[in-house]
Amino acid sequence: MQEPDGAVPWTVGAHVDVWNHVEATMAMLVAGEVEAAEAAYDWCRRSQRDDGTWAMKTVAGKVEDASAETNMCAYLAVGVWHHWVLRRDLAFVERMWPVVRRGLDYVVGMQLPFGGIAWSQEWDGNGLGRVNREALVAGSSSIYQSLRAGVALAELLGDAQPEWELAGGRLGHAVREHRDLFLDKSGFSMDWYYPVLGGAVRGQAGLDLIATRWDDFVVPGLGIRCVDASPWVTGAETCELVMALDCLDDHARARQLYADMQHLRHENGSYWTGYVYPDEVNWPGEQTTYTAAAVILAADELSRTSPASGIMRGETLAAHFREIGLECGCPGEQPYDASADVLSRRS
Repeated sequence: MQEPDGAVPWTVGAHVDVWNHVEATMAMLVAGEVEAAEAAYDWCRRSQRDDGTWAMKTVAGKVEDASAETNMCAYLAVGVWHHWVLRRDLAFVERMWPVVRRGLDYVVGMQLPFGGIAWSQEWDGNGLGRVNREALVAGSSSIYQSLRAGVALAELLGDAQPEWELAGGRLGHAVREHRDLFLDKSGFSMDWYYPVLGGAVRGQAGLDLIATRWDDFVVPGLGIRCVDASPWVTGAETCELVMALDCLDDHARARQLYADMQHLRHENGSYWTGYVYPDEVNWPGEQTTYTAAAVILAADELSRTSPASGIMRGETLAAHFREIGLECGCPGEQPYDASADVLSRRS
């Protein structure tokens, strides 16, 4: 499904966003498609804007939504570190480093007083404008992993980024201790397991967190619901939970869920996005690149096949960030102009 310019859309004719694009690129590299993967990373380099952002939606090379989402802007760091662990190509890392650095600098500049990361910034027609001053648990959890990958890259290249480490410490603390200060998206399974998948919550705390909503989301024999109130299981979310369970050494349940979701496999080797089980129908009627990518990355993690199979477990990432000088600037405690903060940090 990769387009001639290297972009990987959700499906043929659909939009590209840089997070799912990077996930697909990681999967292609695991599968040995080096040329395709590096063309995809070149697309990231060419399509990044000067402020470190990417457009939220691009269709057939044309921007459909120019707004920026922080989670998307951070994730390239994970992909580039994943490439390094697999390929040990220092020239590639050096070529991509300015792109990673701009992206993470932008993201760190969007940190809110309590430690979460503002989830997006809207496009006003001339450039990025109003900051949406709320944080998402799933997005911020993924950013935590991205910051660890970014710091690992910085250490590799001898280009220290102490602001990223400080931001990572505050962010990890917020995800562990102040999830009530994030936007309430508790109806979505991603909100449940992403603190584990992103690495901020591990060990017994992670097992306890997974236990809180297991029965709400897991449908035995099929996978997990995307939304707790909907009888719809989805392959990508199931495989992400598989990887989260593997990170907790809960291997039996990880393997079982991975086997359960294989009913979504199409005869051509791709995967349906989801399945509405009361109606016994695959919906939507498409096979998506992000679902296939999650399947491949989960297979690699479970089987320990590639040198990068520990990317979610964090085996090669920078150490977990220390919580230094944390002050919980909870909403209402002090005035905060996120857009002004972003501008001042960039300058």
